[in-house]
Amino acid sequence: MIIVLGIFASFIFFILSAIHFNWVFGGTWGFDNALPLNEQGDRVLNPRKIDSAIVGLSLALFGVFYMIKVGVITMLLSSWFDSFLGWAIPIILLARAFGDLKYIGFTKKVKTTNFAKLDTRYYSPLCLVLGLITLAIKFF
Repeated sequence: MIIVLGIFASFIFFILSAIHFNWVFGGTWGFDNALPLNEQGDRVLNPRKIDSAIVGLSLALFGVFYMIKVGVITMLLSSWFDSFLGWAIPIILLARAFGDLKYIGFTKKVKTTNFAKLDTRYYSPLCLVLGLITLAIKFF
């Protein structure tokens, strides 16, 4: 079961990575719906291409990490790296799901923008599920 969860998590991380790299190389699909907006409809974040590249690389690394963790890829990781990523990834995901108390996550106050509706329906639940899956992999 853990192998299936690891492959599923990796697959999602690779898809999300590809979306971010699409933005790096000039694609626009989903970009406007991926950024939080304030009450006036203005973007709260204005990421540069390098920001999308960093997130894309991180997500790809997460995917590879879980492929290694569940044995799909055979590679020896140092214990500190394994421990660090094993905790950092679920913490990042669960913190993202919880939110910033204003624009993102389950605790957001701004709930009427298109981003906020998508965040409530898709983005935050996905982060919560991935966070729980990565915790399960950490402990099993």
